[in-house]
Amino acid sequence: MHHFDTPSCPFLKINNSMKVFKSYLLWIISCLLSVSGMARQVDIIHGPYLQNLKETEVTIVWLSNKPTVGWVELIPNDNTHFYLCERPKFFDTTNGIKNVSDLHSVKINGLKPGTSYRYRVFAREVLSFDGTDVVYGQTASTDVFSKEPLQFTTNSSQKKELSFLIINDIHGRVSDIKCLLEAANYKEKELFFFNGDMLSEVSNRDTIFSGFMDEAVKLFASEKPMYYARGNHETRGFFARHFQDLFSVKEENLYFMFRQGPICFIVLDTGEDKPDSDIEYCDITDYDTYRSEQARWLSEVVKSDMFKTADYHIVIAHMPPLTDRTKRWHGQEEILRKFIPILNEVDIDLMLCGHLHKHIYQKPSSLIKFPIWVNSFDTVIEGTLHKGRLSIKMLDKKGNILLNHNY
Repeated sequence: MHHFDTPSCPFLKINNSMKVFKSYLLWIISCLLSVSGMARQVDIIHGPYLQNLKETEVTIVWLSNKPTVGWVELIPNDNTHFYLCERPKFFDTTNGIKNVSDLHSVKINGLKPGTSYRYRVFAREVLSFDGTDVVYGQTASTDVFSKEPLQFTTNSSQKKELSFLIINDIHGRVSDIKCLLEAANYKEKELFFFNGDMLSEVSNRDTIFSGFMDEAVKLFASEKPMYYARGNHETRGFFARHFQDLFSVKEENLYFMFRQGPICFIVLDTGEDKPDSDIEYCDITDYDTYRSEQARWLSEVVKSDMFKTADYHIVIAHMPPLTDRTKRWHGQEEILRKFIPILNEVDIDLMLCGHLHKHIYQKPSSLIKFPIWVNSFDTVIEGTLHKGRLSIKMLDKKGNILLNHNY
């Protein structure tokens, strides 16, 4: 009987030699890149920022300047030093494989409601890979050595008091973001909403960061949640189809509902303002169908315990339905026809909108049974829940109160 002896097999010897040679060649290439100066230092260039923070989960997003594998280290805010021990790692993966990309998003589940967590993100450069032969480069991370780690606090339905801010229709005017948020004392607020049209057109990923997100990260978005209601202008431009790569990442839809304290927030995606057949859309949109699907979702979530057990219900949507039919465009007519009948049958306290580039207060009527606040491009809406009373204010850039109402 003959036995197949691995060491004496010439083919396997050659095959193993090829593997060694390939690995050695990859190593030589990586060294040459570093020595020649062709390789820039790996860095985290945008973010990190929080998305879809809820009671038991959060998604963290960031970008590196090179293809990397990414992960998050997350620990409770328990007063221990970050370097006390090895910290749990949550990798950016797809179906069990670590993603090699300059864009990373990690969704972490199983968190505790109303709990403060500390975190840092990593990006480890991948110089090359061929099958299982991978050559890694440098690693970049957010700083937990020379400054305090980034942190956030999960939502809690048991929370008694809270505050939030809403801005919209910025259209890339970066300086207006800080001006508006400072007028409303943003450092003391907990939740932030971008209610659409933060850009005029989403032509590429860089415009999103230069147009508003780098500023948001600088001011609050690494540690405080920002929820995004897409506007009609975020549906325009080549990169519009990749919008969810950056916002509401790993969620089923761009519309959603969540709870913070006794307030249930419904965030709607109102789509475009003109008919799908309009020449401006080049026969590439199908928002009527999309809004019908959304209406079916809405009719179900208002039956949930999350909604029913809340003391307050606030709808956030970019385009407002108007009672004056002569001023409604197609998208607004769709909202009135598909969403409002559902909302009229449940206990909605108010709807917060934008889109019109002017501030409006629309009183409840037989057509729309709850008030609608339309925020302008140069105003900010402030919401505060204190001692069981919900207060909504609209402020201009100087902090002057334009509208004020208690619910």
